[in-house]
Amino acid sequence: MSYKHRVFISFHHGEEKDPYSGVHYKNKFINIFQDYSEVIISRSVMEGDIDTSLKTESIRQKIRDEYLRNTTVTVVLIGPETWKRKHVDWEISSSLRHTQYNKRSGLIGILLPTYPGYAENKYNPYTIPPRLYDNLENGFAKLYLWNTKPSSIQKWVHEAYLRKDQIEPDNSYPNFVNNKSADRWSY
Repeated sequence: MSYKHRVFISFHHGEEKDPYSGVHYKNKFINIFQDYSEVIISRSVMEGDIDTSLKTESIRQKIRDEYLRNTTVTVVLIGPETWKRKHVDWEISSSLRHTQYNKRSGLIGILLPTYPGYAENKYNPYTIPPRLYDNLENGFAKLYLWNTKPSSIQKWVHEAYLRKDQIEPDNSYPNFVNNKSADRWSY
């Protein structure tokens, strides 16, 4: 059975010239479904889409009301620096909120081949986005390894869609004010 979902893709842009940046994998993810538009409709915020001189709360509201609007699942593509990005944190936080205008989205993380430990199928909880980690712990979100098989990804997305109304998400981690620069996050 085929289920159609509007998916928001959260990722760290990285260096545009880097062939393994977040943009590279976001484009690959979208291309996987190029011939399967009845399965997933992709949305994401690109570099320059939002005026960075806006106040933090205005940026968060813009993400939620313009980019996440009507999406049903947020997919976080996780590379080595993804957890450090304030916009990734804000996108996850906004996805978990159920508001008057937007319903809560399901949530999954996908470890990219550039993530340390990917080859061993291991991850360090303190080097993935903290808000995603909290939701892995409570069962709201799931974490997967990069995969290019549409049927697998469609299954992951649909399961996240079903979980969003069965498990209460944890959105208690303090919102990032700035990008992080440490090697890992902490409580």
